[in-house]
Amino acid sequence: MRSGNTSSPRRPGQRDLITLGLRQNLAQFMLLVTVNALVGGTLGQERTVLPLLAEKVFHLDLYTSALTYILAFGVAKAATNYFAGTLSDRYGRKPVLVAGWLIALPIPLLLIFGDSWGWIIAANVVLGISQGLTWSTTVMMKMDLVGPERRGLAMGLNEAAGYLGVAGAALATGYIASTYGLRPGPFLLGAAFIAVGLGLSVLTVRETHHHAKAEAANHVPVHAGTQAGLSNRDVFILTSFRDKSLSSVSQAGMVNNLNDGLAWGLFPVLFAAAGLSIERIGILAAVYPAVWGAGQLVTGALSDRIGRKPLIAGGMLIQALALGIVAVGNDFGTWLAAVVLLGAGTAMVYPTLLAAIGDVAHPEWRARSVGIYRLWRDGGFALGALLSGLIADAYGIPAAVAVVAALTALSGVIVAMRMRSTDHRPVA
Repeated sequence: MRSGNTSSPRRPGQRDLITLGLRQNLAQFMLLVTVNALVGGTLGQERTVLPLLAEKVFHLDLYTSALTYILAFGVAKAATNYFAGTLSDRYGRKPVLVAGWLIALPIPLLLIFGDSWGWIIAANVVLGISQGLTWSTTVMMKMDLVGPERRGLAMGLNEAAGYLGVAGAALATGYIASTYGLRPGPFLLGAAFIAVGLGLSVLTVRETHHHAKAEAANHVPVHAGTQAGLSNRDVFILTSFRDKSLSSVSQAGMVNNLNDGLAWGLFPVLFAAAGLSIERIGILAAVYPAVWGAGQLVTGALSDRIGRKPLIAGGMLIQALALGIVAVGNDFGTWLAAVVLLGAGTAMVYPTLLAAIGDVAHPEWRARSVGIYRLWRDGGFALGALLSGLIADAYGIPAAVAVVAALTALSGVIVAMRMRSTDHRPVA
C-alpha cells in the first residue's frame, strides 16, 4: 500500500482520516524542519567558541581536560536518546519535545556566567539532555508523518535543517566572538533560538504518534524477527547486536559521532595552534556542518533511489580520507578542502542511517529503536572526546586525528561486509 493511502479508524474528535506522506502532511513537516534548525542552532552556539573559551579563559592546557565538556554532552545526550524513544511511545511525541526545550532554558545563563569549568560542564550536561529530547522527537515525528516511501528524503531534510542550523550558529558566533568577545554575545544568540523553539513547539506543533499507529496496521517487515510486540530488552538486543542491519547502523553511527566529537573539540585548537585567526577558525568550523547539512538535501532522497548501504559504507570511507588530510595538513586551504570532504562524507551517512533504522524497525517500536541507535551514535561523542583527548595529550592532535581516521575506515568496511539491504524502494 502506498503511504498516502494509509489510514486508521476515526478517533473521537478527529475530523479526517489519518494519512501518511510528505505531501499530505507538508505544513506540519516543514514546521518540524524549522524547529530542528533551531535545535541545531542551540548546539552550534558552542562549536567555535567553547574550545577557545577552554584555552583562553579557563587556561586548560591538556586536551583531555578541554574535551570534558564534549564527554559530558555525549554521555547525557546518549542516555537521554534512549529514554526519549520510550517516553514518546508512552506519553506522545509533543510532550517530550516541549520538555526538551524547557530543560534548555538555563543553558545560555550557565555559559555566560559560569566562573569555573565545572559550570561549563554542567551546561553541557543540560544541553545533552535537551538535545536528546528535542532532536530525537523531531526525527520520530517526521518518520511518523511521511510513511515508508520517502523516509530517506524526510531524514535528509530533518538532518539538513539541524546541521545547517549548527553551521549558521557556528559562523555567527565566530563573528560575534571576534567582534565583541567570547562572552556573553555568542550565547545570547543561543538564548534566542531556545525561546523561539519553545514557542513554536508549544503553540504550533501537533502530536504525530497516531500516524505511527496507522502505519503499524499496514506494516510489512523488511527482515524476519522484526515483528510487533517486542519488549524493551528485545528491541535493545535486536538494534544493538542481533539484527545485522540495525547493529551495523548502530556501530557506524557511533563511529561517525566519534569523529565529529574529535572535530568539535580539537579542530579549533589545531587551527589556532597553526596561527589561524578566530574568523578563519569560525569559517572552518562552519563549512564542515554546512556541507554536511546541505548535502543531506541530496543524499537522503538519493538513498530512497539507490539504497542505504552504498551511501553509508562509501560515506564512512570518505570521512576517513578527509580526516587523513586534516592530520597531514598545516594551512587554511588544505584544511578547507578536508572539512568540505568530511562534510560530504557525513552527509552521505547521517540521514541514511536514520532511514535504515526506520526501514527495519516495526512502527510499534520504531521510536525505541531510534532511541537505542541514537544512544550508541551519540555515545560516540563521549568516546571520541575521551579517546582523541588521551591520544592528543600523549602524541599530539595529528596523531589523534589519524587514529580516528583508521577507526572510521574500519567502520565503513564493517558496513560493507555485514549490512543487508533495508530500504523500501518501489518495484517498477
